[in-house]
Amino acid sequence: MTALMKPALILMLTWLFPALLMAQKSVDGKVTVYQDPAIAQLVQKHIRVNEEKDGIPGYRIQIFFDSGSNSKTKATVVCEGFRRLYPTVGIYLNFVSPNYKVRIGDFRTRLDAFRFLQEIEPNYPNAYIVPDQINLPVID
Repeated sequence: MTALMKPALILMLTWLFPALLMAQKSVDGKVTVYQDPAIAQLVQKHIRVNEEKDGIPGYRIQIFFDSGSNSKTKATVVCEGFRRLYPTVGIYLNFVSPNYKVRIGDFRTRLDAFRFLQEIEPNYPNAYIVPDQINLPVID
């Protein structure tokens, strides 16, 4: 094989042959994709799983946690007090037997949650950050 034939052979093997073996073909500006049916099933399963989720992964700040008698009343009072101080921040009252939890905010990053935690710390010294499913952010 001559020295000139080697680069030409390498060019054909790396650029020309793969172009001929592609799994797509164009007819009248349309693309047809040939794939295993299991891939389509997997994509549909992924869509169903994501539709069942409430929100996206993120962070909230837990400002109250209690169980026992009057814990629901205490949690409601904490919610109302927080709403008066920060009317634009989301507040969530959760009951997971036997505990009531009050969590606030919809923070995409832990850093965003930490910044807000520093702001509310004088009023809620026992507050802490927890990972949670958050609501999707509002797009302006």
